[in-house]
Amino acid sequence: MSSIKIECVLPENCRCGESPVWVEASNSLLFVDIPAKKVCQWDSLTKQVQRVTVDAPVSSVALRQSGGYVATIGTKFCALNWEEQSVIVLATVDNDKKNNRFNDGKVDPAGRYFAGTMAEETAPAVLERHQGALYSLFPDHQVKKYFDQVDISNGLDWSLDHKIFYYIDSLSYSVDAFDYDLQTGQISNRRSVYKLEKEEQIPDGMCIDAEGKLWVACYNGGRVIRLDPATGKRLQTVKLPVDKTTSCCFGGKDYSEMYVTCARDGMDPEGLLRQPEAGGIFKVTGLGVKGIAPYSYAG
Repeated sequence: MSSIKIECVLPENCRCGESPVWVEASNSLLFVDIPAKKVCQWDSLTKQVQRVTVDAPVSSVALRQSGGYVATIGTKFCALNWEEQSVIVLATVDNDKKNNRFNDGKVDPAGRYFAGTMAEETAPAVLERHQGALYSLFPDHQVKKYFDQVDISNGLDWSLDHKIFYYIDSLSYSVDAFDYDLQTGQISNRRSVYKLEKEEQIPDGMCIDAEGKLWVACYNGGRVIRLDPATGKRLQTVKLPVDKTTSCCFGGKDYSEMYVTCARDGMDPEGLLRQPEAGGIFKVTGLGVKGIAPYSYAG
């Protein structure tokens, strides 16, 4: 085991940092601050940050094959032109649920943009339950709804052979798996592959590594855990100096670094004094495992 190093590379003070995505072309990290309505891009070489403010909570961001990015803003799937700082709406969901917003999202290996919704929180993890749903935006901009009755739609990723879709509905305290059909984007046969333990708290964002193991950020748990979805066993726990860890992705040269986002919202002044780096972007090195490059939306 190489020695693990954890450092706050960007003291961004995110209210709720989320959706980290590595942009290989520019050696940078994309992420969002949901309630601040900001998409941010941190250049790992110059350490400069560019920020684009949008008109509603922005919960996820992803690469787009044709250039620029896509993002989930409010209840809309949007295209984001970074240079012009302009947003084009591609599709809208949950029209009948005025209190809903998107939460986590990610692009599948076929270039579809998966993202789920939730009711807007009255406090972190306090909300009207069963209001959310899981959707995907196909490359032709058609939207598919998979299921509803979701509490907090969260982490998602696909197995290395593209036959399994992994998914987290946070308040189920479970990491679930579905059979996945890459050709059609269909999912079926839902089952739990890991139930979180009490001290792990709330499962949030998730990513897969090059060995097919899952990394799950534990909100209020101050950690990222590595799971083997085949056995349901936890393999490793990486503790961070902040409690409200929200999501994780691999990046850096050859995807050997892990980037972790976190939140400040919901912390009292004493907690913020104790955890001054809350809301920052953390880099974890020395894990001894690599990630895989993110997929790009094909539409």
